[in-house]
Amino acid sequence: MKLYDKLMNVVENIIAPIAAKVGSQIHVRAMRDGFITAMPFIIVGSFILIFAFPPFAEDTTNAFGRAWLDFAADNFEAIMMPYNMSMGIMTVFVSLGVAYSLARAYMMDGITCACLSLMSFLLVCAPASNGALPANHMGGTGIFTAVLCAFFSVELVRFLQKSNITIKMPEQVPSAIARCFEMLIPVLIVFVTVYPLSLFVQAQFDMLIPDVVMQMFRPLITASNTLPAIIGAILVSQLLWFAGIHGAAIVVGLLSPVFLTNISANTAAFVAGEPIPNLLTQPFWDFYIIIGGSGATLALAILMAFSRSVHLRGLGRMSAVPGFFQINEPIIFGAPIVMNPMLFVPFVFAPIVNAIIAFTAVKMGFVGMGVATTPWTTPAIIGASWGTGWTLAPVFLVVGLLIIDLFIYLPFFKMFEKQILEDERKSAAAKDKQTVVKGTPATA
Repeated sequence: MKLYDKLMNVVENIIAPIAAKVGSQIHVRAMRDGFITAMPFIIVGSFILIFAFPPFAEDTTNAFGRAWLDFAADNFEAIMMPYNMSMGIMTVFVSLGVAYSLARAYMMDGITCACLSLMSFLLVCAPASNGALPANHMGGTGIFTAVLCAFFSVELVRFLQKSNITIKMPEQVPSAIARCFEMLIPVLIVFVTVYPLSLFVQAQFDMLIPDVVMQMFRPLITASNTLPAIIGAILVSQLLWFAGIHGAAIVVGLLSPVFLTNISANTAAFVAGEPIPNLLTQPFWDFYIIIGGSGATLALAILMAFSRSVHLRGLGRMSAVPGFFQINEPIIFGAPIVMNPMLFVPFVFAPIVNAIIAFTAVKMGFVGMGVATTPWTTPAIIGASWGTGWTLAPVFLVVGLLIIDLFIYLPFFKMFEKQILEDERKSAAAKDKQTVVKGTPATA
């Protein structure tokens, strides 16, 4: 217990305050909310990708599979158009969403800041050529640049407004027109700063700014695919959750640019028929590591559903259905798991064990890497298959990991159940005693 107390002291007094500040930092929140804005387009785009690449072998003799393959081959361009206009230009949505979220957090006009962000992003990422805008960096390779352009645009407008450097119109002028004139100076500044910088980088290095930014972030992307980095992210998330802080919101929020960059590169490789490069994607995190939600608590919900304790049995049966859809707040706060020393070890280490096994399985080629982004509420057994292009091997891996999680949680659950049963016995005895006392007739 001394080791546990020391660890909790570190979490409560050092890690939790830092994480709380990071999670509430205005730019981190804007980035997280901006990515959420882009998620519907990314998910639908990923889903369309499956129609273009049916999960059947090219030489299949299955009638349905043969018909699907032939239809996809004959109509490939038409099928891929929704993908190209959603996931293929995901950074457009990210640029708009992050800038809008940051501007609203500053109580500024969101739509004008979002438009300024998009303009600055297109200036540096999509210089027109032969009357067309290239889309090379509108996918995953432009993610970090889109975020930087959003931050720069909003902070520029905010600085000019605070410094009273703006064109003010009379009060009689409609507000929409007044906002247009207020944005004239920020637009001009972007043109005379960002655009010349882009031209300079192209002339000196024969590269676009997003290429330079990606080179700067390349070590981060490379490190994200290593087992120590994945375990470190899990450990921080679980320790924060155990202390009562939404660790997933903080850690996944920070990992979102990495997830999108990795899945975009994987998708491009998948379409080109090349080897898939990146292991750490959102499907890997959601459906292998945290089966049933943070802490891989679907296993715990299943154990609780068959408990001898009335409280745990009711909670387990109530939590099993949302847990199947990756929602586990009922069990985290209902058991509770938060600050519960009896469940600390499995809650923290079950996801780590899952990560080690899944990492090994992917590296050895037993299961494929993620090529599609799926809703995080998709049941793990479905989402894992969907994320890898509807292959079957991930289904067996998820089932195997769930069985392992059951064995990890079982001894600790038994200790916890014993304590709850004892509490229930004492409570029942106390009620019986009160009933007896109330039913005793008064003496003269």
